[in-house]
Amino acid sequence: MAKRQQFGEWQPGIARGGLASLKLTLGVFAIALVGVWVPAPASAQNSPYVIAASDAASALPGATVTANDVDESITTIKKRVDEVNVLFIATDRHGKFVRNLNQTDFSIFDDHKPVESILNFRRETDLPIELGLLMDVSGSVQGRFGFEKDAATGFLQHIIRPGYDRAFVVGFNKESRVTQDFTDKMPLLAAGVQRLNNGGGTALYDAIYKACKDKLLHDQFDHPVRKAIVILSDGEDNQSETTRAQAIEMAQRAEVLIYAISTDDSGLILRGDKVLEDLASATGGRAFFPYKMKDITRSFAAIEDELRSQYDVAYKPSGFDADGRYHSIEITALKKDLQVRARRGYYAPRQ
Repeated sequence: MAKRQQFGEWQPGIARGGLASLKLTLGVFAIALVGVWVPAPASAQNSPYVIAASDAASALPGATVTANDVDESITTIKKRVDEVNVLFIATDRHGKFVRNLNQTDFSIFDDHKPVESILNFRRETDLPIELGLLMDVSGSVQGRFGFEKDAATGFLQHIIRPGYDRAFVVGFNKESRVTQDFTDKMPLLAAGVQRLNNGGGTALYDAIYKACKDKLLHDQFDHPVRKAIVILSDGEDNQSETTRAQAIEMAQRAEVLIYAISTDDSGLILRGDKVLEDLASATGGRAFFPYKMKDITRSFAAIEDELRSQYDVAYKPSGFDADGRYHSIEITALKKDLQVRARRGYYAPRQ
């Protein structure tokens, strides 16, 4: 079998530009003043990613301003908006993020047709994050399991800002088990990771489907957010009732980026590698294939950097119909040697 390179290689989706997050907002929106969102500042990130649960720092409460004093007689404005929001990433030929581009640097097609109009374009580096950590605890994942748990704990401590971001933790083998529900409190998340124990079969697709459907599908936020799942697995699935296509479709409907970190340390290109690559590229995420343990921490660091380095474009499709079908998205950079990673498409609502 072919031998892959040590870190992040054998990633054809990345070399081709891959594909990014997209957020579809279609239907009737209620716009009302209900409060003021005050983001907590990002904390300094000087500590290493590998942090044991016993060393995880206590979370501090974030700051939000409530709407107790808002007049209850405020008029609610209702308006139908046919609008697609897309979070995407641009990189140069070396894979480095390019963060200083403008709307005129890109072309956008919806269902292979130029979009009718661009409604908004901006660089997004500080959106709140809703994150799911899904860790494979099946019998096929053993050798580096303890190190991976500590690396995942360090990643969560870096990326989750109390009062601003939230995460949940799931362990899966033949079944999925939530060891910590949505929270912004790092000690709870660290404890949730450390409660994971390995053994049993693998139902990867079921875990993705359930996490997206139960935790991330219904957007009840009054502000834009990034939604992502980070999977640690070897990509093998021998127990799922859900197919890979169904898992991808649910992630797309929930507007979730999938990032995958392979737990295989054989150095060979295995069947599960292609699975992880497909899951990531279909949703606009990225797959990593670390060989050495230190490369696992680099993978987590790359995911964090990527989630803070995105563009957001809102556009109106040309001749859009609320027909419930799948619509493709194509975003390309007009400048030579730039690659764009965006989500492959979205499912329109059905009237």
